[in-house]
Amino acid sequence: MKKTTAKKKPAAKKPEEKHRHIIACVVDNEFGVLARVIGLFSGRGYNIESLTVAEVSHTENLSRITIVTSGNDMVINQIKALLERLVPVHKVVDLTVEGPHVERELALIKVASKGKARVEALKIADGFRAKIMDSNASSFIFEITGTPEKIDELINLMRPFGLVETCRTGSVAIGRGKGI
Repeated sequence: MKKTTAKKKPAAKKPEEKHRHIIACVVDNEFGVLARVIGLFSGRGYNIESLTVAEVSHTENLSRITIVTSGNDMVINQIKALLERLVPVHKVVDLTVEGPHVERELALIKVASKGKARVEALKIADGFRAKIMDSNASSFIFEITGTPEKIDELINLMRPFGLVETCRTGSVAIGRGKGI
């Protein structure tokens, strides 16, 4: 009887870890720019987790697009390189790697509850420094500003007390210190 030895399969390469990145782009404030930026992501199958856009200079006609996305180092570097090549893009900054930054998001959270659940929901919201924006006999609308993690935590805590709806702005972020 012939003895066979099983060949060892080469160890499978572990895929590089995906990391969350906040990318800020200063762009011309003109028709179609946002569509081109979004098309860059969708054309390559990259996901946008959060997207905010606002005019930052009326006199220079500039807007800032803040994109939260995830990917390995190669994907993030490719995204930045592609963004930098778009004609209306003036500057691309990966705030996640550039250094310390401040990130905030705003959310509106509607909770419908009565009795003890209502009182408990108010206590929890107060602990998160959420403001009551609207109140009636059957529901509250809270406003909270903070990190996405803080907002996630409040939303999860409100579920047992009658969470009805949430509305979130998406992250905005800015580098700390003198530079962008």
